[in-house]
Amino acid sequence: MKAQKRKPPKKKGGKKLSEQITPYEKFKLQIEAVLKAESGGLTWTEIKNKLGLPQKAPNNKWVRMMEKDIGLTRVKEKRGTVWRLK
Repeated sequence: MKAQKRKPPKKKGGKKLSEQITPYEKFKLQIEAVLKAESGGLTWTEIKNKLGLPQKAPNNKWVRMMEKDIGLTRVKEKRGTVWRLK
């Protein structure tokens, strides 16, 4: 009996499944890039306006994940809760 060859992951949209970026990954990369460009940090409203994001508020679960993944910190200041990278 011959051993079967492993088939590569099925393609969807022209890319391998392992190469596709998840919505969380895309969001995380956008947030990380905009915060790296702004050393003073930004409020959610400022981030949302700069990136043209449609959501009123960020996904709470994703925010918690970004705290671990990219070192996101949020500090309450006079102008609101300011997002920064550690």
